[in-house]
Amino acid sequence: MKTLELKIMRGPNYWSIKHPKIIVLKLDLQELQDTLTSDVPQLAQKLLKLFPDIIKHRSAAGTEGGFIRLVKEGTTLSKVVQHIALELQTMAGMNSGYGRCYASSQAGVDFVVFSYQQERAGEYAAEAAVRITEALARGERVSVIQDVAKLHQIREDEYFGPTTEAIVQEAVNRNIPYIQNRQSRHIHLGYGIHQKRIQAAMSNNTSFFAVENAGDKNLTKAILEEAGIPVPQGQTVYNARELEDAIEALGYPIVTKPLNGNQGKGASINIQNWKDAQKGLSEAKRYSEAVMVEQFIEGYDYRLLVINGKYIAAAKRTPAMVTGDGKSTIRQLVNQVNKDPRRGVGHEKALTHIKIDKLTRGILREQGLTLQSILASGQILYLKSTANLSTGGTATDVTDVVHPYNVLMAERIAGIIGLDICGIDVMTTDIAIPLPETRGAVIEVNAAPGLRMHISPTEGLPRNVAEPIISMLFPHGSPSRVPIVAVTGTNGKTTTTRLIAHILNFKGYKTGYTTTDGIYIQGRKIIEGDTTGSYSSEFVLKDPTVNYAVLECARGGLLRSGLAFTQCDIGVVMNVSEDHLGLGDINTLEDMARVKGVIPKTVCSDGYAVLNADDDLVYDMASGLRCKVALFSLDEQNPRVTEHISKGGLAAVFEDGYISIFKNTYKIRIDRVSDIPLTFGGKAKFNIYNVLAATLAAYISHLEINEIKTALRTFIPSSETTPGRMNLFRLPKAEVLIDYAHNIAAMQAIGDFINQTAASRKIGIIAGVGDRRDADIIDVGRLAGEVFDEIIIRQDKDLRGRTGKELSNLLKEGIFKVKPEMEPLEIKQETRALAYALEYAPEGSFIALFSENIPEAVKLVEDFRLIQHRKSAATE
Repeated sequence: MKTLELKIMRGPNYWSIKHPKIIVLKLDLQELQDTLTSDVPQLAQKLLKLFPDIIKHRSAAGTEGGFIRLVKEGTTLSKVVQHIALELQTMAGMNSGYGRCYASSQAGVDFVVFSYQQERAGEYAAEAAVRITEALARGERVSVIQDVAKLHQIREDEYFGPTTEAIVQEAVNRNIPYIQNRQSRHIHLGYGIHQKRIQAAMSNNTSFFAVENAGDKNLTKAILEEAGIPVPQGQTVYNARELEDAIEALGYPIVTKPLNGNQGKGASINIQNWKDAQKGLSEAKRYSEAVMVEQFIEGYDYRLLVINGKYIAAAKRTPAMVTGDGKSTIRQLVNQVNKDPRRGVGHEKALTHIKIDKLTRGILREQGLTLQSILASGQILYLKSTANLSTGGTATDVTDVVHPYNVLMAERIAGIIGLDICGIDVMTTDIAIPLPETRGAVIEVNAAPGLRMHISPTEGLPRNVAEPIISMLFPHGSPSRVPIVAVTGTNGKTTTTRLIAHILNFKGYKTGYTTTDGIYIQGRKIIEGDTTGSYSSEFVLKDPTVNYAVLECARGGLLRSGLAFTQCDIGVVMNVSEDHLGLGDINTLEDMARVKGVIPKTVCSDGYAVLNADDDLVYDMASGLRCKVALFSLDEQNPRVTEHISKGGLAAVFEDGYISIFKNTYKIRIDRVSDIPLTFGGKAKFNIYNVLAATLAAYISHLEINEIKTALRTFIPSSETTPGRMNLFRLPKAEVLIDYAHNIAAMQAIGDFINQTAASRKIGIIAGVGDRRDADIIDVGRLAGEVFDEIIIRQDKDLRGRTGKELSNLLKEGIFKVKPEMEPLEIKQETRALAYALEYAPEGSFIALFSENIPEAVKLVEDFRLIQHRKSAATE
């Protein structure tokens, strides 16, 4: 077996809309392509031995045990790879239940598609599943212990923690989108100007001043003491001499902890003698130069949670412990506790496995015990000095029994320190009694408190403490999203994207948009390059100044990683034509339509899919959509449009020289086509399509008719506003058109425009794109032969796997089909080919360059025009 390709989908994609987070594995079965699972001896039994819970996996029939039955009956080994990849992740604490297998157009090559929780885990599971399946097929011995351990480690490294997960899940439940920032590990909740950012239980609303206060334990204690809050007496020390002075003043028992510590790291409690005090000092200094020495307060460890000034929850925390039974060793007791199904590795489950570490061994030594010691029946042994869940501790919910005095105290503390999300650690014998009466004390105040103990307590009611956090960040009724217009299609999507953004900017929106030449924020290019993938969309959606997003979504990005958003408000599909076929396993127009059809499927239920009614494949995308549909057409008599509007639908059409909107029985005229600069006096039919789609998007976005009309008239096509799209230059001797058109449909559209142009000589500068099919390259030559009187064949810098001679011959083959007598000129370099045409073109010529490097070509034409003007001025 050989993995040919592995892709990570992060959003709605060609393979699945409902399951956006999937791995797509292109697998060559090689010599095992004809081997069925029923051909492999005892494969079902071996799978069940390695993966006992794989019996729960369902087949296409949807019944538990269906997969194992399928294995016994006989299915492809690709199917085994799919199910092993899923089960490996599940065994490592990442439940992943969606998977499919599809045959490719190549014999013996399949696509294995399965869901993941963590990207790296999904990648590793794919590689491991292929390796394990191949070994099983060959009858080799297999162990999955190391693979599961590796996946556990990946999960711990990648997982953003139970606190963040709870907040994100609550946001998702409220239909608030999120984006994970992979560099900073921040989570962006919401889009654009409405976004908030969190890192665990800390938000961009959290006061830095308050976090600094809470982080300095000495300062915190002084502030609370001044406010009448019971706190333990203590001192800050830096060395053993100062520690000795502190103990003399405070007396035993004491607690030592790092001044700026967290999660109980470096803390030692209930210290009763000088030897242990020195150990506590050393342990604390591993985390902080300054060490807090405090009186030890008798009682239990409680955590009170205050959010947005209001008491929300409380938990009693107990350090990791075992209870003797009179016959089991301490090690055996720990193993028994760790068998609790609620315990797992790290944050995998509600509780964490108890680890026997250096601290545990030290506690045992102090009590004269070893791991082989047997505790008396009922004897409790605490294995950690702190009650953190991350070290194996447990939590009991006590929210409903906290005394009102203590509730008020907690709310006061949060306000005094200034934290919007505040965890308060209290030591007391009974939280149901006012703290002063139990001689208890507030031990610490925590910024970014962990929520796990409240969400999944060992005992008591789970509390949805993420809800008040989301309600604080996004009060009910407040927006979290910005409108998204997603534009796709084979041709015209960049111009349509720019036009929609221009109209919205005219209205006053702060628009961010993506195109094939860059990312723009409020009209300024921020990132240069082909930015039509998910990363670029995320860039716009994360920008805090954007209140409207217009995102060009190209084939490549959709196939590479899917969309960056799960839903948009308007999804525009311009057309589907032959381009990039044979690439990325998209071999037919129907395949390409399924790729483009991802966009309308992601439109929200009250949004609009804006579809080209003149394109059969695009029109068919309307079937089964959950959103509303608006159509556009160059033919007002198009029966699809007339039927649609008769049912109360919305449409935009080109009728009697006008761009008009049909709504119910009314016709709303926007403007005369000849007055819209982008249409070049109505001669650029393809740009009329772009105007129709943009007009619908603007109308759906509630712009006034006059606003749309004025915006359309002020969008002047040029190398600045529409680089590489119908950039027309008038020179003293000739007209020059520079366009990025690189497929048959685009060249056909430009050919129609050129055919309407009066010129003494029509000169075309063309090239073949190396990764296209032979037939496509030949068609480019044929079309050029039909349009141009002279043809110059140039070459792209990247020939994409072909030779220049091969491409040139294919182009000539197409040219000679229509003009066998033509003698095309070959000039490899684009600028040299253009310079030659400019220099030697007869008076009144029309030169069309289908360009690879638009900025360089534009500069050459501008420089040539300037020279011509200077010559003309000199002769006068």
